[in-house]
Amino acid sequence: MGILRPGEVEFFRTNGYLPARPLLKSEETAALLEAFERIRDGKSEKAPEIMRNLTGDEENYVLQVVNAWEFEPAYYRHLFHPKLTTAVAELMGTDTVRVWHDQIQYKPPLKGGPTMWHQDYPYWPVLDVPDLVSAWVALEDADEANGCMSMVPRSHRWGAYRDGTIGIRPEDYGPDYEPEFLPEGETVEVVPCPVKAGEVMFHHCLTWHGAPPNRSDRGRPAIAVHFMPGHTRFSPKSEHAISHHIEVEPGEILLGEHFPTVYEKVPLAPGEPK
Repeated sequence: MGILRPGEVEFFRTNGYLPARPLLKSEETAALLEAFERIRDGKSEKAPEIMRNLTGDEENYVLQVVNAWEFEPAYYRHLFHPKLTTAVAELMGTDTVRVWHDQIQYKPPLKGGPTMWHQDYPYWPVLDVPDLVSAWVALEDADEANGCMSMVPRSHRWGAYRDGTIGIRPEDYGPDYEPEFLPEGETVEVVPCPVKAGEVMFHHCLTWHGAPPNRSDRGRPAIAVHFMPGHTRFSPKSEHAISHHIEVEPGEILLGEHFPTVYEKVPLAPGEPK
């Protein structure tokens, strides 16, 4: 049984996100959390390709780890979770799903930093077209107190906001945007999206999203996998941190060992029941 309910594909395509719903069993969540702790503590067998503090500020710390799937088996298995990949395929309306990359983001207790309001796709200047979907899974409960994500409904329909950085207001951590950018008749509504441990929420690669800091006594570890439909092509406009893994030529479908295919819908054989 899938995790999408009737009408949710339409909701996603209208609003650009889908609130949290259960995905993982408790033992699956625990395995991902244990693997994260090994990475964080420098105990993995292999060092991450990217592991950095996104803010550069130790008092507003956001740890980012890219492509944990390449060296931690629990994260590799996660990419292929059948309920996850089936849901992503339905949301994107595609027969083939590949992985662009994953990223762990961790906001430690008391000093976890805010997440700047942004869109994902402009930060990926080697991809065409903007049809990617991100699946954000909490490894421990994420709520407003410890810095869960918020979304702006319908913002994925407004196009790219400059370089994708919308900004953040220091007084309330809302989006700091230029009003003239909004299409006529549109408003910016901020919708907090709490996610319990083992649940998943989805958002489109052009949806505005951001998050407040974590000043609670709880951490906020999460894994986001950025999935791309099978028609995604390599279209370099500038460099990306994982550009060196791309082995196809400009204009070609982006595939290869670093961009695994995690879902393919098998066509029905003649006479096979639908």
